[in-house]
Amino acid sequence: MRAAALGLVLALAMVPAVLGSAGSVSAAGKPVVTLSRSEAGTGGSITVTGGGWRPGTLLMMLICGQSVPSRGVIGGTNSCANADGRAVTTDAKGGFSRKLPVTEPPRPCPCVVHVATVTGEKAEADAVFMVAGHAVEPLPNEESGGRISMLTDPRLDGSSGLLTWFGSPPSRTLVLTVGNVGTSPVKDPVFQVGTAHGVFAPQWEEQQWRGSIAPGRKAQIRLPVELSAGAHGDYTISLKYGGKVLAEQPWGVGRPWGVTVFWILLCVVVPAAVFRVGMAVVDRVRPRRSTGRAGRHRGLRPGELTLRLPWIHPAPRTPADDSASPVPALPWFTPETDPGTGTNGQLSAPHENGPTTQTRKGHT
Repeated sequence: MRAAALGLVLALAMVPAVLGSAGSVSAAGKPVVTLSRSEAGTGGSITVTGGGWRPGTLLMMLICGQSVPSRGVIGGTNSCANADGRAVTTDAKGGFSRKLPVTEPPRPCPCVVHVATVTGEKAEADAVFMVAGHAVEPLPNEESGGRISMLTDPRLDGSSGLLTWFGSPPSRTLVLTVGNVGTSPVKDPVFQVGTAHGVFAPQWEEQQWRGSIAPGRKAQIRLPVELSAGAHGDYTISLKYGGKVLAEQPWGVGRPWGVTVFWILLCVVVPAAVFRVGMAVVDRVRPRRSTGRAGRHRGLRPGELTLRLPWIHPAPRTPADDSASPVPALPWFTPETDPGTGTNGQLSAPHENGPTTQTRKGHT
């Protein structure tokens, strides 16, 4: 009995230590941000140090106005000095340290240094900061009554058609289930749908959902999402309500290969068509030979050409030879008008007194 009682006492003594270690682990796992200075003027810089982040995570640091850590960045990134933000990557232990230039945000203070993840699981942390010389105004009243909370993970319904393959804008439907955790109904809520390509900041577009959500009830929200024509690559679709991001959904859009095929065919078909048209025009406008001249200067086939030499007496031809291989006469000579044929059908010898006869001296 004494041993059992002693064991029970030791177990009860170890409970606070176990609970304390669990609390320290959870606190260490929550992202935190600390600043080297709580106030600075425009043109200066502060050192931002963080811990408890995921190792190797890309973070974005911004100075935002109209914000407090308890309510977050009320106006979203539109309240931040986005042009002067800085990116930093956490080390193997989830910590970082980087200088941040001090600039005035577009909204009045109270201000914070807002640190949030760029990719991966969403995480963020804020630290109070004051921009010296910047305007200070009270925060807007916090809305009471209905509050929307996401109950299920979002999804994108729909598929790409044939026109999308040829560069038509890809479109999907963002579907998620939300619930009203407030005390009054939410009627016709206005959501903001953001579209981000890669690591770039999302472009927000307001869309109103028609309907009413009673307190303690849930509803399925369906909002159309459309990208620009020819869009391809990795996109992220975000849903924001009341200045807070409710959901993010990745979307991989394929390349419109139909456009590439179209340009390849265009580069092949158009030059071929131009070449055919050009050849048809050249064939139409080039000069043609007249029919009469072509008839007078037509080519002679070897069988139609008869060689006649004045100093060679051809052998007499018999009727059998004439019937065996008849030789047609040339078109400009006929047997009656042949100048080289005499009365007996033989070649005539040159006359002695002719103009072309040469006097030859020799023995008589």
